[in-house]
Amino acid sequence: SSSLLPQIDMKQPEPSTDSGSSSLQRPEETTVSSQTTHGAADMTRRMVCGGLAGMIAKTATNPLDRIRMLSQTGEHGIKLSSSTTTTKRITPLQLYKSILQNEGILGLWAGNGANLLRVFPAKSIVFSSNDFYRGVAHTLYFGNDVDNNNNNYTTQQQKQQLPWMLSFLSGGLAGMTASAATYPLDLARGRITGKLAGPGGKKHYKGIVNTVLITAREEGVRALYKGVTPTLLGAMPYEGIKFGTVGMLERAFPKSSTGEEQGGVLSNNIVRKLVFGGAGGVSAGLLTYPNDTIRRLLQLQGSKGTTEHFDGYFDCFRKTYAKYGIERFYRGAFINIVRMAPNTAIQFGSYELLKQMSEG
Repeated sequence: SSSLLPQIDMKQPEPSTDSGSSSLQRPEETTVSSQTTHGAADMTRRMVCGGLAGMIAKTATNPLDRIRMLSQTGEHGIKLSSSTTTTKRITPLQLYKSILQNEGILGLWAGNGANLLRVFPAKSIVFSSNDFYRGVAHTLYFGNDVDNNNNNYTTQQQKQQLPWMLSFLSGGLAGMTASAATYPLDLARGRITGKLAGPGGKKHYKGIVNTVLITAREEGVRALYKGVTPTLLGAMPYEGIKFGTVGMLERAFPKSSTGEEQGGVLSNNIVRKLVFGGAGGVSAGLLTYPNDTIRRLLQLQGSKGTTEHFDGYFDCFRKTYAKYGIERFYRGAFINIVRMAPNTAIQFGSYELLKQMSEG
């Protein structure tokens, strides 16, 4: 039996050599697999953070959004008191009082359920895909590889380096991606919030699923995509201007190598996102508001109580301009600016906070 021992010892090196050579590949395979898993997990984390940030912002500013939508769509037959009804244009304050009188305090949050169902997937896609497109843009522009799994493309240093136009394109592509994926939900939200309750507080649409079903039944499935063209055309400049403005402000107010902002007041990254996000939202909302008005008018046509008909985007612009003038396209713009500042500030601030919390 002792003579077998050297034979065993002599044979061991051969398999150990083979296993050793194969083991040289296994760490690489494991590393690739680990990076892929880590990348997928990080993208999921970013999507969840983006979705939750959008929900927080929407709920906080839904009353302003409801008043803005009613101003923008020109809702008629608004009851201002128990005995009088007017079809004239009314002020945001009158709209606020009318909502409270006819629908109660919860009327200010009408459509918020539809908002949340739409906003979560929309903002999860917008924020996560913007991070992704920024990474691609950084790689193409600087010609070096970006470790997406370590998310180097979202560090402050790289955000300062990326030109404004690439930040604009990244945000614009992210906006179009999200809009295309969630448009029927956006249409349902527009119809719910863009209509006041009828006599006795009766509402034609009762939630996002009900709105989608009624629209498809009464007007056909294609009606779920009414206004999709201006939505996609508007998503590109809107999100592009928003994210581009944030990127531009980050370049204008850079942090030092130690991570501290030169002026001190913006040293906290969450505060930076709140301020820059609010500025980006106001800029984007003001510059793209006429397109958004056309989009809302197209979404509402065919719904109960709406008599106007348009044959597409340019027909809507032509008829609306001929009847009301350029002012019509900016109706509700002031309340929109008042809404956009806190909405986008909360979005960006919440996204940054949730990311920090999820990172441990």
